[in-house]
Amino acid sequence: MNALGLAFALVLAAGPELPHIEKGSVESEWTDESVQVHTKSEGRVHVSYPPLPEGVSDPYTYSYTHACLSDQVGFGDSRSCAAAAAACTEKPEGMLVSWYRQRAGGEAERLNSSCLYPGEPPERPGGGLVVAVTERQLRELPIVAPLLGAQPGRHTLKGAETNLYAEPAEQSFELTIAGRRVQVRVAPVEYRWSYGDGTALSTAVPGGPVPPAQLGERTETSHVYRSTGDVTASLTTVFAGRFSVDGGPLQPIAGTAAVTSVPRDLSVWRSEVRLYADDCNINPNGQGC
Repeated sequence: MNALGLAFALVLAAGPELPHIEKGSVESEWTDESVQVHTKSEGRVHVSYPPLPEGVSDPYTYSYTHACLSDQVGFGDSRSCAAAAAACTEKPEGMLVSWYRQRAGGEAERLNSSCLYPGEPPERPGGGLVVAVTERQLRELPIVAPLLGAQPGRHTLKGAETNLYAEPAEQSFELTIAGRRVQVRVAPVEYRWSYGDGTALSTAVPGGPVPPAQLGERTETSHVYRSTGDVTASLTTVFAGRFSVDGGPLQPIAGTAAVTSVPRDLSVWRSEVRLYADDCNINPNGQGC
């Protein structure tokens, strides 16, 4: 990778004349090859950085120029190269630079000044990073699936309403993205029921248990089995999420995450109703007694 000194030397043809810098002061190469420096027009050195982690974006490109060439250094004698050099004394041969950022198609915006030192790649100026939670990150969260309930229970009747329901809860998670504290909240938005007999239903509500006196009555999530036998009912719940960065306002996450509950095995039985004329109190051995 070209050193800062070489980068500044290349700028000479496109920008104002730089002050003389002794060999060795800014010509050493960086050991961190993830930062690449190259030059462009307007007398500034443009810096390209390594790809950002997932969920982080930066709409800006960054460049810098020697502080004594900028129109405002921000201290005492703003046009004095000697003053600029004297500002960076933490390590030998430091150099004060002025940073700029620019959106695609926009004008360059002046940022703060900072010191560059030989052998150290420049850090990305602050303020431009945008942190968000992606759909893949949402789906990787350990979201707990709702419990799948059934009434009347393990055994149900053919031709009667079997009440299936979910027991969901809003959940929250704490993440760290690019050094920022990110809170994620998820809540169910859709319930996909599979009753085990080839029929399915999608609802926006989880349903719920009903009192014993209402067993067999229709609910928004109940189902009538038309055949006897063993079936396995299942539920997939779709969660949507919102996130906040460093305690800021909640923002929606693009996309959803689907989680599957533990399935429920059911046995569907046939029921028969018969009428008898005997009084079991008089004839306890009568049919139906």
